Amino acid sequence: MKTGVVDRIARFRDRYWERGEPGRETPPALAAGLYRLWLVGLALKLLGSSWDVAWHFKWLRDELAPPHMINTVGTVLVVGLTIFHTFTGYGVDKLSLRLMQYGTGVFLVALPIDLINHRINGLDITSWSGSHALLYLGTAIMLAGAIRGWLKYHPMDRWRVPGLVALWFFFFENAWFPNQHQEYGVLEIASWDRGDPYAEPSLLRFAADQIGRPVDRASIVQFSLPIADWVYPVWGLVAAALVLVLARRTIGTPWAATAVAAGYVAYRCLIWPLLAGIDFPISAVPVFLVLIGLAVDAAHLGRLPAPLSAVLGAAAVTGLGYAGIWAQQQLDAAPPVNYTSAAATFLLLAAFWTALVLTRRRRPAPAAL
Repeated sequence: MKTGVVDRIARFRDRYWERGEPGRETPPALAAGLYRLWLVGLALKLLGSSWDVAWHFKWLRDELAPPHMINTVGTVLVVGLTIFHTFTGYGVDKLSLRLMQYGTGVFLVALPIDLINHRINGLDITSWSGSHALLYLGTAIMLAGAIRGWLKYHPMDRWRVPGLVALWFFFFENAWFPNQHQEYGVLEIASWDRGDPYAEPSLLRFAADQIGRPVDRASIVQFSLPIADWVYPVWGLVAAALVLVLARRTIGTPWAATAVAAGYVAYRCLIWPLLAGIDFPISAVPVFLVLIGLAVDAAHLGRLPAPLSAVLGAAAVTGLGYAGIWAQQQLDAAPPVNYTSAAATFLLLAAFWTALVLTRRRRPAPAAL
């Protein structure tokens, strides 16, 4: 019997490559295989993007850099899966398919925009640029489609909950990703102060020339921390908590939010020594995010009215988040933070969290979810 890869692909094509509408009955083995491939593609995108941040704090931008190639392989796999879902209708309903399609479309449109932006504006290392925001948005939309598809089509086996946790881990990482600029930046400045900067001289020279300064500490600070100090906690805590709320309610198991947050922290703790081992910069690791996961889970344990739980949860996230950042600043390293932004963080998070729980109460999710 032929067992080569080409033969297996041919058999798969002959069996499943046929036109169909979304929502068609999908064999459990096919659904499981498709969504596990989604995990592989997203894992490759994660590894590539993690290396990419460190790369750009050491070298000048290069479209053919190894991290971009790893990311591209993951993207190609995700695009291929979206095409398969679109043509065959297997493993998706209409909404999950549209989310996959729109998310992939936004991501693919953002890629040339990002290249053009770099050609025009030069380094543009900040994770907070408009073109990068489109990449995050596209990834978030496609991930929402994959999460919905997993919930509706993945078999009820031992991989169902761990795979769902993994998908929310990817969603969480995508939401937190721009904050890594400050987490790398604060250690980039520390490396300069030690007299052994992480960034190569060509990168430091290029960054200084962009703002018309010599290569000095002021130019390093501008290169490393160009974002206002209130952005890190406001964006990070509001986005992180809302993603964890959705993860907790979707996964539906106790301490699911903590598992997602702790998984992300564990990943960051594992990836930075690997990067350091190949002589790339390291970053501050947001260990305090475990506290955010615990606060979100605790808010779901009581029997208080949902809006009150949301407000109390927002207060706990805000207090623990700012205290955790302060503790990391004292004990290890963390980006600079404007602590007066805590009021804005609480108000925004309380408003969005309350709106989320009220909306879900008025429009309950389908039974399959």
